[in-house]
Amino acid sequence: MSSVLDFKDIELSDKEWADPLLAVSDYRATEYCFTTLYIWAGMFGTRIARYGNRLFIRSDGDDGGLNYIFPAGNGDIPETLDIIEEDAAANGKKFTLWAIADVKEKVEAAAPGRYLFTPVRRSFDYVYGTGDMISLTGKKYQPKRNFISRFKTQNPDWTYESICPDGDPGLCRRQIEECMVMTDEWCALNGCIHNESMQMEACAVRKALEDFVPLRLCGGMLRCGGRLVAYTLGEQLCSDTFIVHVEKAFSDVTGAYPMINRTFLETEAAGLKYVNREDDAGDEGLRKAKLSYHPAFMLEKYLAVRR
Repeated sequence: MSSVLDFKDIELSDKEWADPLLAVSDYRATEYCFTTLYIWAGMFGTRIARYGNRLFIRSDGDDGGLNYIFPAGNGDIPETLDIIEEDAAANGKKFTLWAIADVKEKVEAAAPGRYLFTPVRRSFDYVYGTGDMISLTGKKYQPKRNFISRFKTQNPDWTYESICPDGDPGLCRRQIEECMVMTDEWCALNGCIHNESMQMEACAVRKALEDFVPLRLCGGMLRCGGRLVAYTLGEQLCSDTFIVHVEKAFSDVTGAYPMINRTFLETEAAGLKYVNREDDAGDEGLRKAKLSYHPAFMLEKYLAVRR
């Protein structure tokens, strides 16, 4: 059996045609961001294909099968599902379909009873109101405001810098190099060498930094006495949502995390309604930290198999 899909490794040049198809779908999920697909491709074996006005996304499954994210773009849903199943069969593999809640409803309406959907909590995205993350008003955000106050008190000489791909090329290059050095130091302090998941994340972060300009990312840096103590990278994900891809801070600097988070969003994302801070990958510590910011909602994701 042959497949109409011609999957390929993801290259930077693919951004030119992939972004318009992602924009058509206008989904808030991190999987529908070219940067996410690109920087994590090596870890998950992610490949992409264009067929008609659809962007097909396929990765290696843990069980030796193939995972397909429901395509971005426009196309007949029953035909799209048939194409995915035919591609898996052509490769002699079992397949699973990843779908966000909105897509799940569309698939169930177009193909009633065809798939069994199971929620995957570790992959739910945390989506917050951008205004809430910037203002931090109300009793529930009092701990965050306290940390920021302590940061400002202990570091009266703090400064914030934007990292802009359209700015001074030399300055941008130097800022990115500083972020790379800080990433290596952060990994050494946090034992990345002993944690496979953290090693994978470090590889993705380095790829984002190396290709910061062609990926059209924006960033922010927090300094104390000239020392870089935190940085973050992100971009607009869809029409109303910003996404934060990377956020690093030294734990010995009290309040650095909430300070870089708020200042970055205030500078780069104030005009957007929501901010997606991605999933927690099932890590309990990360889950607790993300919940402490009180998400507006969780963007649910499902794994579907053929009944």
